[in-house]
Amino acid sequence: EMGYETGEHAPGLKLGGCGAYKAAHHIIKTHAKVWHSYNNTWRSEQQGMVGISLTSGWGEPVDPHNQTDRDAAERYIQFHLGWFANPIYRGDYPEVMKNYVGRKSAQQGLRTSRLPTFSVQEKTYIKGTSDFLGIGHFTTRYVLQKSFPFLQASSYHTDRDLAELVDPKWPVPGPKWLYSVPWGFRRLLNFIKTQYGNPLIYVTENGVSEKAQCTQLCDDWRIEYLRGYINEILKALNDGVNVKGYTAWSLLDQFEWNKGFSERFGFYHVDFKNKNKPRYPKASANYYKKIISANGFPNPREVKS
Repeated sequence: EMGYETGEHAPGLKLGGCGAYKAAHHIIKTHAKVWHSYNNTWRSEQQGMVGISLTSGWGEPVDPHNQTDRDAAERYIQFHLGWFANPIYRGDYPEVMKNYVGRKSAQQGLRTSRLPTFSVQEKTYIKGTSDFLGIGHFTTRYVLQKSFPFLQASSYHTDRDLAELVDPKWPVPGPKWLYSVPWGFRRLLNFIKTQYGNPLIYVTENGVSEKAQCTQLCDDWRIEYLRGYINEILKALNDGVNVKGYTAWSLLDQFEWNKGFSERFGFYHVDFKNKNKPRYPKASANYYKKIISANGFPNPREVKS
């Protein structure tokens, strides 16, 4: 969406209302081809696994007793995670995506939906092409219904007919988009369990960056973030979610999309201005070291019910 619709990321194309859907369509079909290639050629010899890693926030209805808000939150997740996961685990795009994009395309006078379609053969070829699901997760939003007039320029965001809100009480330890809402991760993991048949899950990205460079390497906010989110994964494990592994984002400060080296997610501070790029452990590095050494929280009192 940011590469083919808004143009914020490479390749910087602004193909409003259709570019993101076309790009995703090709990604999903290509992923399936790679999976089948490995399955047919190498699996018997190597006994390896091929999966896909998808990044998704969690959408919580503003009013959980309001069906309209619940439907909007469902659309939020289906337009994020379901867009890619549904074809792989269930054989096609989510029904709500097909309905909403199709209806808005018709209102624009288009003969076909801006959301591409899979043939029957493609659906069969794509379904089941993941031995595990990688999940990147960082934050949560409250969601409610918001109708966009069809005369507006079409876009992925207006197709969903929803608005995203945040609770001002949520901590904002890093960039303005990344609020610390640990309980959203448990709900996302349980959603995956119920929607996709409790697949094997590896958490491939989870972490927080810094608002300003911490010269004293005292990133207490990152420690709090990690403690909260890892604890929610533990709760999800107790719920029966099939989480196999966890990877924090990230080991080192590094190049982050269009933010370059200014957005620092690392456990280790990297001095990019020094030609030797020396690295210094932040407080979070020592905290995370204790967690992985103990394979859990070293102090049982840190685990909140």
